[in-house]
Amino acid sequence: MDDCIFCKIIGGEIPSKKIYEDDEMYAFHDISPQAPVHFLVIPKKHIPNVMEASPEDSALLGRLFHKAQALLAEQGCAEKGGRFVVNCKSDGMQTVPHIHIHVLGGRMLGWPPG
Repeated sequence: MDDCIFCKIIGGEIPSKKIYEDDEMYAFHDISPQAPVHFLVIPKKHIPNVMEASPEDSALLGRLFHKAQALLAEQGCAEKGGRFVVNCKSDGMQTVPHIHIHVLGGRMLGWPPG
């Protein structure tokens, strides 16, 4: 998608602090971290949000979460864990219309989030 900031990051048009990339996903540090560890995992396929994911996207979405888990462990959070967040549309406070997983860790996170 031409106007999607995450598609531009994937394409190298906008710089990011990459932590992982393969043929179907990209992970990078959040530009406004809310915890000592805060990164995003996104599919290279443009899927606007969870509500628009198709049944064919199920395996990809599972792989995104599995990679998020592995990357959180690599960031030193294997023992205490963290939080995996997927915001969806306006009521879910999704600000970029490209499905993404926020992965946070490195400190105790409060609940409810806000």
